[in-house]
Amino acid sequence: MTLPQIFASRASRMTASEIRELLKLLDRPGLISFAGGIPDPALFPAQQFAAAFARGLAPDQQAQSLQYSVSEGYLPLREWIVGEMAKIGVPCSVDNILITSGSQQALDYLGKLFLSPGDTALVGWPTYLGALAAFNAYEPRYDQLSVTGNRTATSYATGAEAAGGQVKLAYLSADFANPTGETLDQQGRDALLDLAEELGCAVVEDAAYQSLRYDGEAVPPILATEIARKGSIEHCRTIFCGSFSKTLSPGLRLGWVVAAKPVISQLVLMKQAADLHTATLNQMAVHDVASRIFDSHVETLRGAYQHRRDVMLEALQIHMPESVTWTRPEGGMFIWLTLPAGINGAELLERSLDSVGVAFVPGVAFFADKSGGNTIRLSFSCSNEAQINQGIRLLGQVMRGA
Repeated sequence: MTLPQIFASRASRMTASEIRELLKLLDRPGLISFAGGIPDPALFPAQQFAAAFARGLAPDQQAQSLQYSVSEGYLPLREWIVGEMAKIGVPCSVDNILITSGSQQALDYLGKLFLSPGDTALVGWPTYLGALAAFNAYEPRYDQLSVTGNRTATSYATGAEAAGGQVKLAYLSADFANPTGETLDQQGRDALLDLAEELGCAVVEDAAYQSLRYDGEAVPPILATEIARKGSIEHCRTIFCGSFSKTLSPGLRLGWVVAAKPVISQLVLMKQAADLHTATLNQMAVHDVASRIFDSHVETLRGAYQHRRDVMLEALQIHMPESVTWTRPEGGMFIWLTLPAGINGAELLERSLDSVGVAFVPGVAFFADKSGGNTIRLSFSCSNEAQINQGIRLLGQVMRGA
């Protein structure tokens, strides 16, 4: 037998990320890309990080910054996160926080913690592609998460039991979701908590874009809502996943999990088995920079990304065929387009790349059942005003010729 013939069954559930594959095209000369949902590198606080790393490598810091460390994470960074969580209605302690190597690692750990083969994960239709990739290895069944009253806890549980498992978790990005840009309102958050209570499942709140609100009224995190109901994080089933990737730097791979202590304790054991701890020097540098400039830097990001969102929304209004509709996000990095039923997003991408050099992500990648063929995701985070206007104009031409 060859080695691929003896791979574990879970290996068949692991597939290449369509977005990662698309990012390989970004170096093509003249390409206008609305594909990668990545921060603009021109906005990275590079000078501040250079100074922070220099301080972290000073002789009196090297014994800590270059050494093994505790799996829970760098204590001053966890203390800083405690303060930030309190600002958004989530009182907690450092014992409720685990630092991870990006929030993607947190999703992988949570899939490993909750999902046995055949168990059900409730996800949006569409949902974040990276969450599906993280959960797939644990061989779950997916069901469409709905908080509008169209589904009951009994119907979810019955479907899970028929498949030989249980509903173990509900995953969503409640603020400016990837890929749709939509935000779940307070009524929806309350309904989700009610559903989770009936099912006895975990709620995984992916808050990667939570800091990037440009207008509209802020909605308390789901975890904050549950704490207000129950009085303590220790009684909550919501697990909050935060990230520095969209605010400070994605390349340093730093995220965090906030949850009840029994959950954190189990995740720490996974961290110890997987990679021992997140890079100490990176944690020290992020703490250094965040402590000095986080609020002012996020305000800079909001101003830049809000302008790009507004430019893209205006360009869509001018250049899209009347049969195309789109979301109007209050924050984040994405706008979601629904095309006429006869237009396939993947085929449209191929024509767009060949004829006008405009890239985006076909929506089918974000559906657990590979539906949504007539949808696409646009990101405005890495394009300037001229690129957005030109790219949307050219994309509109391709659509009109489809």
